[in-house]
Amino acid sequence: MSTSITTFYVIGIVLYLVATLFFANTVRDKRSKSGAGKSGTYGIVITILGFISHLIYFILRWIAGGHAPVSNMFEFVTFLGISIVLAFIILYFIYRADVLGLFALPIALIILAFASMFPTEISPLVPSLQSHWLYIHVITVSLSQGILAISFVTGIIYLVKAVDQSVRSKRTFWLEVIMFSLFLVAGFVASTVLFSKVMDYSASFTYVENEREVTVEYHMPPIAGPQNGEAVDVDKMEPLITTPNWMQGKDAPRKFNTVIWSFIFGSLFYIIARISMRKRVAAWIQPYLKNAKLDLLDEITYRAIAIGFPLFTLGGLIFAAIWAQIAWDRFWGWDPKEVWALITWFFYAAFLHLRLSRGWHGEKSAWLAVVGFAIIMFNIIVVNLVLAGLHSYA
Repeated sequence: MSTSITTFYVIGIVLYLVATLFFANTVRDKRSKSGAGKSGTYGIVITILGFISHLIYFILRWIAGGHAPVSNMFEFVTFLGISIVLAFIILYFIYRADVLGLFALPIALIILAFASMFPTEISPLVPSLQSHWLYIHVITVSLSQGILAISFVTGIIYLVKAVDQSVRSKRTFWLEVIMFSLFLVAGFVASTVLFSKVMDYSASFTYVENEREVTVEYHMPPIAGPQNGEAVDVDKMEPLITTPNWMQGKDAPRKFNTVIWSFIFGSLFYIIARISMRKRVAAWIQPYLKNAKLDLLDEITYRAIAIGFPLFTLGGLIFAAIWAQIAWDRFWGWDPKEVWALITWFFYAAFLHLRLSRGWHGEKSAWLAVVGFAIIMFNIIVVNLVLAGLHSYA
């Protein structure tokens, strides 16, 4: 891929980082309302510049590849990150909530960092992907998930502010579990960058799967190796354990090994944070959110889902079924990706039903918004990368 195209991608990420610092200033320093207002203005302007840079990157990559850049894991997750930023910009101008930027932009950056773990080369499309309905389906789904991600952001902010951190409870426990999960994602990114990008680690193993010999290449030291696997590189680290038999599919041992390293790095980051903060992560963040308005956060959560849900219905179910009919001659095949898309749809439908019919506002609504986006991320990470199916990615 051309260096000039990549430059726009990098510029966008740098601008999001700078914008996050300005939004952090609006939350940290409330003694001067004018100063905080200027920081918010600088933050949103820089965010828009970053989005424009990424939009240029997206268009140039489309021109270079000859097709919409949403056909592999790198392109799809990158567009999801861009969609989160777009959703944030739109909702910011509607509600003028600076605190959104402090949380939405880091989430988008984590998503973009996750995308960078996959091969970035532009590759020709296989026959099943050579359809305009693929572009319509994936782009619509990504936009809907970007909007739904904002409900996750506002849900997190609501819970951190509303949950009483002075006493231990089930609410503080599960909120801290959510914080820990974010550290695990950071651990995945950090471990992948260290071993795959910096150290350029590589080790291969051969093993028998379904009565045929398979070779799997590791890009992290093999804590977990294949069942009855043999090392191709004798000078590399020997696996400490073997991958469970129930884990099947393409490169299952390597993926299980990646999960272990992500957990190790993420846990290490979390422990360091707890030692530095000397309290739970959510309890440490809470004082900085004293000016956040719970009613406004609840309103944004609902509006994001009210907009994102019908868009997901179009992209994740209707447009997906049309593309499936074109690619595989059937509208529905109970592929893991299709099943979890349906689960996601039912969950957000239940959210709207409970809110509108049963009065689930406030904290209940926030918990549901967080769980909903967790389902989306499970669909993106586990279903795409671990479970075997038509949507599996290398």
